[in-house]
Formats: sequence, structure tokens, C-alpha cells
Amino acid sequence: MFHEFSSSSSSFLLLPSIFILLVVSILSIWYFSPSKSLKNLPPSPTKLPIIGNFHQLGATPHRSLQVLAQKHGPLMLLHFGRVPVLVVSSADASREIMKTHDLIFSNRPESSVRNILTYNGKDIGFSNYGEHWRQTKSMVVFQLLSQKRVESFRRIREKETDLLVEKIRDISCSSSPVINMNELVLSMSNSMISMSALGKKHKVAKFRDSFASFVDLAGAFCIGDYIPWLSWVDRLKGYDVRAIKVAAEIDSFLENVIKEHLDVEKQKSDEEKDFVDILLEIQNKKDAKYALDRDTIKAIILDVFVGATDTTYITLVWQLSELLRNPRAMKKLQEEVRRHVVKGKSKVTEDDLKHMIYLKAVIKETLRMHPPAPLLFPRVSTQDAKVMGYDIAAGTQVLINEWVIGRDPCSWDNPDEFMPERFLDSSIDYKGHHFQFTPFGSGRRICPGIKFAMAINELVLANLVHKFDFMLPDGQKGEDLDMNEINGLALLKKLPLLVLATSKFD
Repeated sequence: MFHEFSSSSSSFLLLPSIFILLVVSILSIWYFSPSKSLKNLPPSPTKLPIIGNFHQLGATPHRSLQVLAQKHGPLMLLHFGRVPVLVVSSADASREIMKTHDLIFSNRPESSVRNILTYNGKDIGFSNYGEHWRQTKSMVVFQLLSQKRVESFRRIREKETDLLVEKIRDISCSSSPVINMNELVLSMSNSMISMSALGKKHKVAKFRDSFASFVDLAGAFCIGDYIPWLSWVDRLKGYDVRAIKVAAEIDSFLENVIKEHLDVEKQKSDEEKDFVDILLEIQNKKDAKYALDRDTIKAIILDVFVGATDTTYITLVWQLSELLRNPRAMKKLQEEVRRHVVKGKSKVTEDDLKHMIYLKAVIKETLRMHPPAPLLFPRVSTQDAKVMGYDIAAGTQVLINEWVIGRDPCSWDNPDEFMPERFLDSSIDYKGHHFQFTPFGSGRRICPGIKFAMAINELVLANLVHKFDFMLPDGQKGEDLDMNEINGLALLKKLPLLVLATSKFD
């Protein structure tokens, strides 16, 4: 009897050991065999069971990944949960992804939150590569964002720039002359994009928090996308609930915009048409090759509105910040702008911009140092590929660290210094052909709104430095300016840019 008890007791005591051994075995298989078929994998930092390399992202992933790349190389394999993530940190590696194997790496990773925000992936930026994406992007490029269409919005750009100048002048002459450039430039961007895309200045201020939340949520790392059984962590953070709320608010706004356009019976000339007019016109064509439904129209408008607003606003703030930190560059830019404005004119017009070479160099240099999306938009491979001699499995996500590539000493002399002169005798541009400098991406997934955003950027910056001399308040010097960042889908300056402005021609 004692023997029977002892035997059963021993078996009972063995159960926890067997369970622990089983768990260890499963974790070992998970940890050590991310891909059995691929042998020559890129270098990888040490990962933890279950979470992989999530813990190494830090508050500013583009900077954390730079540190890891310095140790492991320009092509580095991480794991977020079980999902393999290829981090690209050099121009050569970037070329392999966005040119040599562009088609293989043209998909976007799945994201439950982004699907909620983008009408289940009916937009351009986050939708998967396929027939819907090809048709939609083609329509946007040739119908909404062509050179002719961008030029048709010239009057809007010039009018909103004038209003921005007036606001700065009014504040500078008031009893509280410190100007929050973040607020003014964001308001100007919203108005300008609203006029171009929606036809009038809708009450965007009411929905500003919704659009800001959209950007925040679209750029969030949701752990449930990588470790499904940890989705409860995202629910605790309220991602899904917030996304549903934000999506409903924005949908209500866009639905009202479309209804207003449908209620207007007046025929508009081609120059009077905004983006919504054009999209509704395409939808109503009987011989249209592509059926454009209501949700797709709203998703496209949202893409343009959020994308163009953020690119314009963020880039202008970084430009002014760098110019204030580099007074020599500011003086050189002001001299060029004031020299090329026709005598007697009170402002810069778009006709003047073609002569302003240093202006374009300043914009390029700012984009090199402060790309709007430091990790670009993530991609995912649709099949196995060989990249720089390494085996990359289908389903691997790709993060192209444009922030690091723009500061790579192999491509740039003194990469951490603001030197617009580096672009004066250089053919390097931001249109996706030079892989040491692709702030808007390249290949099939390049941002289609470059012309639209840059037309605004050039005109506004030229007028600001033409009309005003800027300085920092409270006797601050340029080198004292805080240049820290807030990470997200877009790379924002952490603290608002506060300035004093003296009107030059009053």
C-alpha cells in the first residue's frame, strides 16, 4: 500500500516538471527556428522569448534602430513577436527593397487599428498592393495630383499664404508678440488643404483632435498585430475603442462634405473643381473602368487631407527651426529670396520660385535631416527573396530607416550638420531616384502627393523669410533651441516653435 502511494505521489510530482519541460521545448522551438528553410539570415540582435525584440524599440524607434544597426549592419533582422522584421539602414539596402525587389515588397502589413481607420484598407497609403490599389493610385496621380491640377490650386496657395503673413504681423504688433509657429502653420495647412480638397474652409478645427488622433493611432505599434494572444494589451490601451470613435467622427465629417457637394447644382469650371468634385465626377461616369464607391472616395480624401497637412506643417516647422539654429543659412536664404522678388512687389509669387536655388536646397536639407516619416511606411514581402545575399522569407515586414540613411556618413559629409550647400551642385532630389535620399519613399509605394505638398512648402517658406526677420524670445540663441522629437507616424518637433517676428517691409 505504501509502495502504491509512493508511486502515485512520484508521478504526481513529475507532472509540473513535465509541464515545464514542455513549455521550455515549445519556447526553444519558437526562439531558435524562426525559419527552417532559410539558412543565410541577416545579422540579428539577441531576442527574448515571446516578445522578440519589441523591448529594444525605445521611445524613438528610428534612433534605437540606428544604435542596433551600428552593431549589426545595414540589413538587420529583428522579431516582433513571431513576425520577422527586416530593418534597412543604408542606401544600397534601400535600393534592393524599393527598386530591385520593389514588387515583392509592395504590400503593407495587416493592422486591425489601421483597417478601422481607413475603411478596411480602401485608401492608398495603407492598402495592400493589388488591383484596387493600382486603380486608385492611378486615378489619384492622373486626376487629382497631376501637375496641371496642382497648378490649378495656385490661387488658394497664394491667398492662404497671405493670410498667414497677416496673422504673424498682427501678433508681432500686439502686446503679446511671441508667436507659436506650430499653431499658425498647422492652421494654415488645414485651411489650404481644405480649400483644395474640399472646396471651402470647413470647420476643421472642430475635428482637429480627431485628425491628430488618426495620425497617432495609425503610427502606433499594436502588440496584438504581432502576438495575437496579447491583444488584450492593446485593448487595455484603448486602441480599438479610440480607433472606432475617431473613424466615426471623421466619417461624419467626410459624409457631410460629400452631401454638400451633391446638393450643389451649379456646374463648376475645371479650375473651380476641388478633389471631391473630381472624385464624384469619376464615380458618376457610365464608362468608368473602375467602380468608385463612397467609402473609397472618403478614404482617398482622408489620405490627401492628413498626408498633405502633416507633411506641410511638420516640414515647415523643422525648416524654420534649422534656419534659426543656423543664422548664416537664414541670411543667405533671405538674400536670395529678396533678390529675386520683382522690385515693387510686396510678396513672393510662384513665378519667382523657379529662380530660388538656395530655397530648394534648404528644403532638401531639412527633409534629409528630418524626414516626415522616419521609418517610411512599413512594407511586407509577398514571397521569399534574396536581398544583398541574405535570405528573406515571405511575410517579413520591412522598416526602411530613412532618418538613418539621411545621416549616413558613407553618403553624406558631416551628416549631422545643416548644410544646404551640399545640394547646390548636386542632382540629388527627393523624387525617389536617389536612394540615399528618399523622404517620400520610392518605387510603387512612393507618396503620390509630392508635387502638391512641395508647392505649398516652397511658397510659404519663401514668403515667411521674405517678409520677416525671425528670432527666438527671451534672448535665446539658436543653439539653445530644443530639437527633440515626438515619435509616431510623423516625426514632430517635441516642443512648439516660439518666435518673435519683425516685419521687413512695413
